[in-house]
Amino acid sequence: MNDTLDVDAIREFSDEIVGVLKSLANKDRLLILTLLLSEELNVSEIEEKSKIQQPTLSQQLMILRKNEVVKTRRVGKQIFYSIKDDRFVSIVNSVYQFHKLDH
Repeated sequence: MNDTLDVDAIREFSDEIVGVLKSLANKDRLLILTLLLSEELNVSEIEEKSKIQQPTLSQQLMILRKNEVVKTRRVGKQIFYSIKDDRFVSIVNSVYQFHKLDH
């Protein structure tokens, strides 16, 4: 079915892998990342499109920044968010495909 995974590599990077999975293990963060798959957005745009209220949105964006999932770019007073690493794009797409195939 799949190539055999290297158990020693998984063991070596397990903390990092678990951190990535924890970053995605929240419905608001997953929704934010889904929005950021296709475009860079500022906080107001994320709030409007996601329907996540400001306090919760700020908290979830902080977690994504802390875990280095998203990067920011400041233009005046606005902060724009985008996905920091294309590997996160692949992960979110894989999660979507996994769920889609199940239904």
